[in-house]
Amino acid sequence: MIRTFKALSALLSYPSADLQQAIPEIRDILAGEAVLPPAHIAAMKPLLRRLVTGDLFDLQEAYVLLYDRSRTLSLNLFEHIHGESRDRGGAMVDLLETYRAGGFDLVGPELPDHLPVLLEFLATQRLDTAREYLAEAGPILAVLAERLTRRETPYAAVLAALADLGRSEVASDVAASLLAEPDDNPEDLATLDAVWEEAQVTFAPDPNAGCPVSRDILARMDAPLSPARAGAAQ
Repeated sequence: MIRTFKALSALLSYPSADLQQAIPEIRDILAGEAVLPPAHIAAMKPLLRRLVTGDLFDLQEAYVLLYDRSRTLSLNLFEHIHGESRDRGGAMVDLLETYRAGGFDLVGPELPDHLPVLLEFLATQRLDTAREYLAEAGPILAVLAERLTRRETPYAAVLAALADLGRSEVASDVAASLLAEPDDNPEDLATLDAVWEEAQVTFAPDPNAGCPVSRDILARMDAPLSPARAGAAQ
């Protein structure tokens, strides 16, 4: 198991008290496995410090403002390519089959293309295989890293590290096309409401699916993925 991907999944999840308590272990995992270059690990220090010292309510509010109220920063990867078209539903069905073929079962409310979910799956794969999956999502990861950098948020360091692992840059044609879309203004509630009304999510995992990645993080860092998920579901 590549615990670095589990750690990155946790960092990109909705902030919780469990996540705050897990930060010292996450820091040790990133340094101990050395999957990421030292420069990327150092770049994450502001985020780790913020998650440890910040007020939990403020952290949660900032997370929602950043990811849930800005479609151009959505962590649901297929949304950036397919929007809410039928193509996205088909792509997620294929992704679910990929997860199951790899012995990975979802146990929470998130969609299969949610980045923290993908990272938990990659934690069960070989590093070279994980890099291949990240390369497929590379243009999206590079664009998210660029947009988060523009917002001057420490979360940008996580996306930049993932884009680097996937060897993707914003210079690619796909990334350039995505960056041509104007960034959302999360403070413009009227416009955001109109956008979400026009494009509602119509696909969801099967009833037994889901991935509460923020819960019991300390207990799950060392546990095999499937048993931990089964325990969380109970």
